[in-house]
Amino acid sequence: MRLAALFLITALAGTHAIASPSAEGKKLVDEKKCEICHNNQTLGDAKAVYLRKDRKVTTPAKLKAQVAACNTQLNLGLFPDEEEAIAAYLDETYYKFTKP
Repeated sequence: MRLAALFLITALAGTHAIASPSAEGKKLVDEKKCEICHNNQTLGDAKAVYLRKDRKVTTPAKLKAQVAACNTQLNLGLFPDEEEAIAAYLDETYYKFTKP
């Protein structure tokens, strides 16, 4: 019984320590200052890159590819899981490709 209780406590404690991919993505977007670059491209509205009607990113695969391209072109040093987290954040916040 004590072992089961210890396991349950450990499992519950672990769930709070791990951030969701989109939360980690938001943190990375802030750290890497992605919106400053987007702000420069759109002359003042960083979010316009994501919200414009003629956007090039129209699928989750294209979103992941664009994040990877930014990482490569700007030499951000992101690992693949970090690219995935940023894509998850952008999808959840702007693109809404995937269902919650």
